[in-house]
Amino acid sequence: MAEWQFARDGIQAFRFVRCGFDAASGVARLVYAFDDGPELVETITVPGAPFVLDARREAAAQQALQLLHLIAGVSYYKAAVPRQIRIESYAINADAAALLDTIYLNGLGEFAYRNGLDLHDRIRFPHVAGEAPPAPAAGLREHALVAIGGGKDSLVSIEALRGIGIAQTVTWIGGSQLIAACAARTGLPTLNIGRQLAPQLFDYNRQGAWNGHIPVTVVNSAILVFAAVVLGVDQVVFSNERSASYGSFIEGTGEVNHQWSKGWACEQAFGDYVQRHVAADLQYYSLLRPLSELAVARQFARTDRYDAWFSSCNRNFHLLGERPANRWCGVCPKCHFVFLALAPFVSKPRLVGIVGRNLLDDEAQTGGYDALLEYRDHKPFECVGEGRESRAAMAALTTRPEWSEDALVARFAREIMPHLDPSGLAIAPLLVPDGEHRIPASIWDRLRAHFAA
Repeated sequence: MAEWQFARDGIQAFRFVRCGFDAASGVARLVYAFDDGPELVETITVPGAPFVLDARREAAAQQALQLLHLIAGVSYYKAAVPRQIRIESYAINADAAALLDTIYLNGLGEFAYRNGLDLHDRIRFPHVAGEAPPAPAAGLREHALVAIGGGKDSLVSIEALRGIGIAQTVTWIGGSQLIAACAARTGLPTLNIGRQLAPQLFDYNRQGAWNGHIPVTVVNSAILVFAAVVLGVDQVVFSNERSASYGSFIEGTGEVNHQWSKGWACEQAFGDYVQRHVAADLQYYSLLRPLSELAVARQFARTDRYDAWFSSCNRNFHLLGERPANRWCGVCPKCHFVFLALAPFVSKPRLVGIVGRNLLDDEAQTGGYDALLEYRDHKPFECVGEGRESRAAMAALTTRPEWSEDALVARFAREIMPHLDPSGLAIAPLLVPDGEHRIPASIWDRLRAHFAA
C-alpha cells in the first residue's frame, strides 16, 4: 500500500479521532487525522501527577477534555480546511457545535483573509439532537490559575489579584524562558503546562498546507480550563482588555479581528459554555475586560518591579524559539503600541530604559505609528489598542515638554491633529471601567477600588 501523502486541495475530511487522559502521568492525548492519513497526536501535560479525581471532577474533566480536543483541533484543521468534519469517538450537541462554528469561523478570520479563503459555508460541526443537562458543581476550591504571557497585561492582573487577596498560581503553556523568568519574578506559585504539537503538522506546512493565524487564546483557555478541573481549582483568569474586541477595518472586506479570541464575544461564549457544560462552579473570565489598553498601561506604570523582566514584543515568541536576550525589537506593532501607551504614564527615562531607545523620535517608525493611529492605514493585525487610544495618547504627549519635540509627536501635532475632532482626543474618558465582563461580583467589587486607588 502506498504511503499516504498530504495533498492540501484533495483532502475531503478532518477527523477528531479520540482523546484521553492518563491521571497517573498527567498526560492528555488529542488525536486527529485527515481522510485516512496518519494519526496526528498532540499531548498536553499537567504537572503534579498522579491525580486522584472523585466522580464529579472526573465527569467535569471528561467534558473539559473533549472541549479542549475540539478547540485545539483548529491548529490542524486549518492546514487543509476540508468541507467535512467528523467527530468519531463521542457526539456533541447543538450548543457545542454552535460554539465551535463560532470559534473556527471568527478565530480563523485573519487566516481566511490573508489566504483569500471564504470559510462561511465550509465550517459546520456535526451534532446530535437533544440538550445535555446542565453541568453540576465539581467541588472546586477557591483558587485562580492566572495565565501569564510575559507582557504587561498579565502582570497587572497578577498584582491586582494579589492586592485583593485572591490565592493564585501563575500559569503558562510551553517552554518560554522569558515567561518562566517573568513568572518567577512574581514570587508566587507557578505552573508550567506542557504542550507538544503533532510533528507532522510542520511537515505538512513544508508540503503546502494553508498556514496563518489561529485563535490561540481560546486554545490556551481550553487548556487551562482542563487543568483547573484536574487540579480542583475554581477560576481561570486571563488578561484581555476591552480593546481586544475591536478589529481592523479593511476597505472592501469589513472588520477582521486579529485578536478575536481575546475579545468579549469569544470570552462570553466560551465562559458561558464552560459553566453550563463543564462545571457550574468553574469561573472563566478576563480580569482586565472592563479596562482599555490605556487604563491597563496606567496600572502597570504604578510599579517598576517588572521593568527589566517583561516583554510585550511578539517577535520574542515563536513556535521555533525565542530571543530573550533582546526583549524588545523596537520595530513591530506591539513595541510601537506599548511604548506609546505607557508614555503618558511613565517618565521618559524609565520608558526609554525599558525598551532601549526612544521609538517616538525615530522617523523610520512613521509608517508603524500611522497604522496604530489609523491614519492612511488600518490597525495592524496585532494585539494592540484601538486607534482612538493611540490618537489620545499621542495628543497627550503633544502637551508634555519632554515628548513634544520628538519627531513623531511633533509630526502628529503638525500634520494629523488639526484634522481630528478635539473631543475625541481626551484620555480621561478612556480610563473609565466598562460594565461588560464576566468577573465574579464579589471580586469585581474589590477590584474597582484597587483600580481606582
